[in-house]
Amino acid sequence: MNRAFNFSAGPAALPLPVLEAAAAGMTDWQGAGCGVLEMSHRGAAFSRIIAEAEADLRALTDLPAQYKILFLQGGATLQFSQLVMNLLDGGSADYLVTGTWSKKAYTEAARLAPQLGGTVRLAGEAVGGVVPREAMQLDPQARYIHLCSNETIHGIEVLDEAQLPECGDVPLVADMSSHILSRPMDFSRYGLVYAGAQKNIGPAGLTILFIREDLLGRAAAITPPLLDYATQAAHDSMLNTPPTFAIHIAALVLRWLREQGGLPAIAAQNAKKAALLYDTIDASGGFYRNTVAAACRSRMNVPFFLHDAGLDAEFLAGAAERGLQQLKGHKSVGGMRASLYNAVPLEAVRALCDYMQDFARRKG
Repeated sequence: MNRAFNFSAGPAALPLPVLEAAAAGMTDWQGAGCGVLEMSHRGAAFSRIIAEAEADLRALTDLPAQYKILFLQGGATLQFSQLVMNLLDGGSADYLVTGTWSKKAYTEAARLAPQLGGTVRLAGEAVGGVVPREAMQLDPQARYIHLCSNETIHGIEVLDEAQLPECGDVPLVADMSSHILSRPMDFSRYGLVYAGAQKNIGPAGLTILFIREDLLGRAAAITPPLLDYATQAAHDSMLNTPPTFAIHIAALVLRWLREQGGLPAIAAQNAKKAALLYDTIDASGGFYRNTVAAACRSRMNVPFFLHDAGLDAEFLAGAAERGLQQLKGHKSVGGMRASLYNAVPLEAVRALCDYMQDFARRKG
């Protein structure tokens, strides 16, 4: 098997053992006589799969008992609308903007809020880093505070709890799509967390949501049942047919994570990978550069720029020849981006750094 090193920002690399297990059960899952793609979501076999996925999620994250886990569809982008319908409750919400995804969330909330009899506020904005606490202008009466704790495109991550807003009694809501399960986190600090699965959890088509139970039942009257968190929770995410195969793959990924030693072990590996790549960038004498403040450089998404953008195409072509794929930066910012999710091995990052050093020697 000739598998490339995949640095895609998402859909992203999956662990090879997960792919092999999924392939082995494609036509007959554990003697069921059919694969997960074919089985009823209400049957005993799939009920076991989703129950194991939830149990492993709780074990990995130490999620407090008063939080519900929902397996939803529509990607994290749907949550930009869905959480407003469920939590705004005719009041106001605060948004912190640090990049593309938090900006999109704020823009959608601002569009939708007037229709729900509420408002949203831009409580702080930063470029190249997180919003400093002293620059946040928070409303103590807000229904919630929203942030994106890892900006996939810009490579900005909240790495320290001191970088989080001081919320008081206001629920903190976080889009954690691109770094959830990459390290231990204190989820009790959040009222609601959502994440598209296609980074560290599984394939596209599944969204994971943690919600504190006291935040259920606040949806606006116009909210469709499928978008009402309380209704979904009451039906155990089975109000309609869930993305069964995506949940199956997620369950395999969660089992793999536990076999690796859980989040503390995977966090140590991720820190090592990120340090290796950032050290290579910083030691290049300006041939490569990363523009994010050091205190919030993402361990999952590392954007970098060559000193001469005219070399970009040659750099990417040479990388592809070495089996280093999906390194082109997002179209909105250009340059390069290497995503170092859990399933990307240290070997891949070493290969990338070796290539970067060789390229700089030849072209510098």
